Amino acid sequence: MNIKSFFAKPFAQYIYNKQLKEQANALKNQQLILNQLVKSASNTLFGKEHQFKEVTDYESFKKRVPIRDYEGLKSYIEKIKAGEANVLWKGKPIYLAKTSGTTSGVKYIPISKDSISNHINGARDAILTYMATTGKNEFAGGKMIFLSGSPVLERVGGIPTGRLSGIVNHHVPAYLRGNQLPTYTTNCIEEWEEKLDKIVEETLGQNLTLIGGIPPWMQMYFDRIVQVTGQPVKEVFPNLQVLVQGGVNFEPYKAKLFETIGKPVDTIELFPASEGFFAFQDQRDQSGLLLNTNSGIFFEFIPLAEIHKEQPTRYSLAEVKLDEQYALIINNNAGLWGYNIGDTVKFVSLNPYRVVVTGRVKHFISAFGEHVIGEEVEQAMLKATQAMDAQVIEFTVAPFIQQAAGKSYHEWLIAFEKQPKDIQAFATLLNQYMCEKNVYYNDLITGNILEPLRITLLDKNAFIDYMRAEGKLGGQNKVPRLSNDRKLAEGLLQYISH
Repeated sequence: MNIKSFFAKPFAQYIYNKQLKEQANALKNQQLILNQLVKSASNTLFGKEHQFKEVTDYESFKKRVPIRDYEGLKSYIEKIKAGEANVLWKGKPIYLAKTSGTTSGVKYIPISKDSISNHINGARDAILTYMATTGKNEFAGGKMIFLSGSPVLERVGGIPTGRLSGIVNHHVPAYLRGNQLPTYTTNCIEEWEEKLDKIVEETLGQNLTLIGGIPPWMQMYFDRIVQVTGQPVKEVFPNLQVLVQGGVNFEPYKAKLFETIGKPVDTIELFPASEGFFAFQDQRDQSGLLLNTNSGIFFEFIPLAEIHKEQPTRYSLAEVKLDEQYALIINNNAGLWGYNIGDTVKFVSLNPYRVVVTGRVKHFISAFGEHVIGEEVEQAMLKATQAMDAQVIEFTVAPFIQQAAGKSYHEWLIAFEKQPKDIQAFATLLNQYMCEKNVYYNDLITGNILEPLRITLLDKNAFIDYMRAEGKLGGQNKVPRLSNDRKLAEGLLQYISH
């Protein structure tokens, strides 16, 4: 056994035992965090404007702090970027995480000295919890690839600024530096395909045991390995044991990834964002991700049906229910207050508190009042592909509002790895599953208001080519699963399969 694997085992058990204690005290910890956050920020600009010294409990907090998205906090962020201190949180942020917003263009998310540990320890604890619950620790002695953005940071208002994955790269523990791939120099390459070729060059011949990243970009890496070596991944990296993934639903990518590898491997799912590390998979035999309830974040939840109301109902963790769709709201020790991160979740367990990510608040289709969400289209697609022995590379769904004769419909733009023998039968089955998943969609179909969905077949590389053309290939960029307009769909139509 490698010495790192040997010493990782007791540390993993220590972290896991700590997690079990925190699970039992989740509600108490959440209340303590709220109190600490308010107290720590009471003398900041935001704290003074929102009378934090008058806040005594959650109810008084809600009265003073409205729900905001990035646009709602932007005036404060601009002051931080101009060099001001004590704006949203005490002092100045130690980093600004730069991320693309759907409506705000580039967003700058503050990371403070207090909040950086949330980002760093989240992934660490997920891996150690996996080790403690499975007894598998051999991978700790091998090489680990983390497909991330460039660690090169610029300065905005004197504050180091860059992609979160690049920022985190500066905080990899010293004991893992020798295991980490690719090299720092390679990670600094901005152009994804050039970077990918260099990663392949550096990793061939290594004892790769773990890889982390967004599933579509892991798939590109594995495809390139097969292309270069002419062998399945399991022959090139026989000791590959774990995929650490997050950012998108893994299920649509799982079958093709495992097929390219040549065998199933264990996976660890994470729920990270520039705003915080929210949850991770802590069990192998139960669905859901364990909510990170003791890491500087006070969570709130708004019923999805109310998210666009001026004064929606807001629940603390103590008030949530199973299987309800909620918009996730955070308050954290970097100064995000009543912040709508844009993700939707539902609880699959309340003891401990485990969630599944069901989609994005802004990624939905309701062009006809159906309010279809990401979880519904992904589950329908999964059932249809399993039923008809098909395999999907990537897909997205958009409304088609009929301007001429005929009815409107949902257009599914799909790139298949393995196409179903009968596309029309596949579309019929997919439509049936959608009717089962969404009662409003079913009413529109049975009421003869919408036509059943239609499928547009795209080339295998359609989504990669589109992302390349948009300058969004690689890194942490993701294709939206749903759009309420035609912008993405129209961009993809140039890649129709012939």
